[in-house]
Amino acid sequence: MRRYSRITGTGSSLPPRRLTNADLVAELAQRGIETSDEWIVERTGIRARHFADPEVGSSDLGLEAARNALEAAGVQPQDIDLIIVATSTPDMVFPSTACILQNKLGANGCPAFDVQAVCSGFVYALSVADAMIQSGAASRALVVGAEVFSRILDFNDRTTCVLFGDGAGAVVLEASDTPGILSSDLHADGKHVGILCVPGNVSGGQVLGDPLLKMDGQAVFKLAVGVLEKAAHAALAKAGLTESDIDWLIPHQANIRIMQGTARKLKLSMDKVVVTVDQHGNTSAASIPLALDHAVRNGQVKPGQTVLLEGVGGGFTWGAVLLKM
Repeated sequence: MRRYSRITGTGSSLPPRRLTNADLVAELAQRGIETSDEWIVERTGIRARHFADPEVGSSDLGLEAARNALEAAGVQPQDIDLIIVATSTPDMVFPSTACILQNKLGANGCPAFDVQAVCSGFVYALSVADAMIQSGAASRALVVGAEVFSRILDFNDRTTCVLFGDGAGAVVLEASDTPGILSSDLHADGKHVGILCVPGNVSGGQVLGDPLLKMDGQAVFKLAVGVLEKAAHAALAKAGLTESDIDWLIPHQANIRIMQGTARKLKLSMDKVVVTVDQHGNTSAASIPLALDHAVRNGQVKPGQTVLLEGVGGGFTWGAVLLKM
């Protein structure tokens, strides 16, 4: 009998500190940077985001999301035999945030590692966990997306600092006799490295380059809509399904205009798109699991429904996962 994997629990976490556009505009004004709520909403759809306190790391946000997912799945930390964390803002250079989270959770002993695909990270991590479960290498995986992007923002650049927020989302993925993860489609193209990056690193105790986020917004927008459509159609084709079979689209929550453009290309009403970007901003690898947990807990996404997850991010990376809840 073929072995599959299914999501059995979801969870999320947001830092308590919530900044509306008005809050952020006031803070930026103190730096001499002019912007407005209207400017931000018109271009991005974002109205608020959450920032973590200085002492809070990605593993801390991931821990709360993981505990919520475990509770929803009805399993204990020691039941987990694989941990994958998708993050671009790790607690340390090494060890992995997954190992740090593993110890805080009390799930020591199982394989634990990070996946770095920026905003596509959760889609990548979920695909890896699914493959490991299908192969028999694992039976119950914890897959987490966790970010503290506020640490790498340039608050003198109004075109990027208004976009991002902090948060975490998690799922428990378990072996099953019936398909849950139906298909996935992953890609990357390194020739686009320069359009979205943090071009810095650490050497000899010094920061080399620039450790703050840089983005060519127009280039990212043009690339994103096209590649997301192709990944979606590829995932559907692999599963033998069509656009009409999609109950919910949960895209990476980067920009409402990218999300609207993707929905149009897939002939989907925005009523079928889960939108949290207005309240969370772009939380990178955390955005898809955050949105999924939000939709599950408010009754939008229901058991048995077909859900398409899509992400696109620096690298340039992109991908889609089609699943049945």
